[in-house]
Amino acid sequence: MIDKEYIDQIVEAQPLRIVVSCPKSKENEILKVKYSLKSISGKVEYQIEKFTKKQVFHENIGEDSLGQSLEEVIKDYKQLSAESNDYSIDLRLSKKGKVFFSKKSQKNQIKINTSHNKKKNYILEEGMDIPALKDLGVFTKDGKVVNSRYDKYKQINRFVELIDHEIKNISEDYQKGSDKCLHILDFGCGKSYLTFVLYYYFTEIKNMNVKITGLDLKKDVIDYCNDVAEKYGYDQLRFELGDINGYKYENKVDMVITLHACDTATDYAIYNAIKWKAKMIFSVPCCQHEINASIRPSSLNIISRYGIIQERVSALLTDSVRANILEALGYKTQLLEFIDIAHSPKNLLIRAVKTNISQEKKAKSLSEVEALRSEFNFDQTLYKLCKDDQLI
Repeated sequence: MIDKEYIDQIVEAQPLRIVVSCPKSKENEILKVKYSLKSISGKVEYQIEKFTKKQVFHENIGEDSLGQSLEEVIKDYKQLSAESNDYSIDLRLSKKGKVFFSKKSQKNQIKINTSHNKKKNYILEEGMDIPALKDLGVFTKDGKVVNSRYDKYKQINRFVELIDHEIKNISEDYQKGSDKCLHILDFGCGKSYLTFVLYYYFTEIKNMNVKITGLDLKKDVIDYCNDVAEKYGYDQLRFELGDINGYKYENKVDMVITLHACDTATDYAIYNAIKWKAKMIFSVPCCQHEINASIRPSSLNIISRYGIIQERVSALLTDSVRANILEALGYKTQLLEFIDIAHSPKNLLIRAVKTNISQEKKAKSLSEVEALRSEFNFDQTLYKLCKDDQLI
């Protein structure tokens, strides 16, 4: 039980924003409550946003109603953080019911826009207890975004958003308590922590049954990641030693993820996903050297005249071929911007979802690949793998 004296101290600090998070019960539909001081219709009020897994509910209250509202809300949660121009306040309730309260002076006066402009709502919000983001240095121990890591925070959220867009249609089929489980393979997982963030997203935010297997070539990486998964209590997340080329997986695969797999490793990952009849493929390619090394334009020699132009065109041709082959094999495929190109030139994500595609569209996609190969005379691994296997 949290004493009223703590609520009074929060109200007296005249907070500009408050985040109440970490529900005491998993049955609590409201995952987080956020208070923001705004000027609404010329009147300064607190806008309250209540976040469920799928929706955000809004209401406005006067400044004089803040204390009563906080008393009603905080009894169902274990964590609160608040900021005013003068103070930074943190309140946390331990598993044994002990209250930890901290009120520190702000070193620099913060400025919060009190206008009623809508702020972008991220899926991975400040205040969420996401261990991987804390260990990665993106979140502080209190769940706040570290200013110097804000670009990383946005990048991770962007990737989760691209997955969330497709998961919305099937998430109810894999809810916890059902007999269905979403099987995910992450090729070349490394120590990026994104695999752990995805596990949190699926299990804590989407409340889904998932089993994620991470694959990497380095034994020390695999051992480390398995230790981290055990530390976090992620019992349906495991890591295995193996090569993308020729990896054998006996169970069904619903989703394949490959981030920054170098050069033709991306092709082998996509090829395996196709062979497994994966429903969804998310791939961020890296270092596309193959076409650049073999390209021989028939008439458009201007492409190969300048090395940097040939390199960049070759990378775009590579991903265009991959996308078209996926279309030809029954996947609705998009090439999307993963992060701002100012942060990385390797900013394309291939999102492919198995669906009904007409024979006419499949044939057109393949003919476009053949036309490219006819003009530029290049080799491409995914094309060769699918051709040799008589998939195309």
